[in-house]
Amino acid sequence: MKQLLLYHMLALFAGFLLDLLLGDPQGFPHPVRWIGTGIAHLANRYLKKAESAPERRRGAEAATVTERASGRAEQSVSRSLAGDLEGEINPAEEALAEMRERESCVRRRKRQYGLYMVIEVVLLTGLAAAAVLVVCYHLHPFLGCAAEAFMTGQMLAAKSLRTESMKVYTALREGTLADARHAVSMIVGRDTERLDREHVAMAAVETVAENTSDGEIAPMLCFALGGPVLGWMYKAVNTMDSMVGYKNETYIDFGRAAAKLDDVVNFLPSRISAWLMILACHLCGKDYDAARARRIYLRDRRKHASPNSAQTESACAGALGLRLAGDASYFGKVVKKPFIGDRMRPTEPEDIPRANRLMYAASMLCEGICLLTLLMIWFLCD
Repeated sequence: MKQLLLYHMLALFAGFLLDLLLGDPQGFPHPVRWIGTGIAHLANRYLKKAESAPERRRGAEAATVTERASGRAEQSVSRSLAGDLEGEINPAEEALAEMRERESCVRRRKRQYGLYMVIEVVLLTGLAAAAVLVVCYHLHPFLGCAAEAFMTGQMLAAKSLRTESMKVYTALREGTLADARHAVSMIVGRDTERLDREHVAMAAVETVAENTSDGEIAPMLCFALGGPVLGWMYKAVNTMDSMVGYKNETYIDFGRAAAKLDDVVNFLPSRISAWLMILACHLCGKDYDAARARRIYLRDRRKHASPNSAQTESACAGALGLRLAGDASYFGKVVKKPFIGDRMRPTEPEDIPRANRLMYAASMLCEGICLLTLLMIWFLCD
């Protein structure tokens, strides 16, 4: 037990360094892409099942609806003969009732199959990670430790987040507004065609702030608690939410289970991440204000439809003296959102590397706390 815990600490530290140094090398196969491919396949299959199942059962359902309509028609005829007919059967109302019944059936089945997909993806991802670790540790402890370190590094995203957000910074400084809009469109889900330079920079800062939790600190906490098995299961949930957790016609029911589970698993990590960002202000220099970060966090941390997204955004906005969030367009539709933070000054391109420094400092604090905690447990083990 003590030996395995030592390997686990070494792997957690080595994986953190691998992410900081290498990130996600271009062209190298990444487990998240494999998970995403599996999610896409299952989502397509289950959505087809959910939408086609009522068609297969249409005959039985239609017969049921027809029987009910016939029964009501017979009752109406009887009342008419008895002289107490109050109204006639409206064929349009019967068709509308049947259509609503079919839509309700499709929605129920989408939620059912969406839950099946969540269970299947999470279990298969955890089993795959466990199988790799068991085989590698069985062959040799050093091989198992190396595999665990590699699997940890692959699921952390500090270097990748910095690399992609700095492309927006470079485009704002050296390229055209069109270049900057294209660069930010690679890391955000909103429409970017009409963003001005300030809102492009703002979108990049928001992405870094939000993903400080989702992409770095939350998976790090999971790896510390449960190794790559728990870490990969977390990333599976996070990836499902990013792929099917939309509130549009296709996914509002099917992605409900994934979105709700993502809210649950990120509840504590997002809040831990925000406080780490507030503490990290003390390490990052004069451009960061820890007292203001704390004040804005406590005031604005609930200003988001998600219970978690505004946690780190509010801490970052306060630390840098920015106003983030506000209305945004998704798939051509404007979504009303409250502002987060106070606009002490306009958002500028330099705020992107500032947000990245804050993310790195918070990540290092988290890594240090995790390793110290594990080291204390190691000393207490017999």
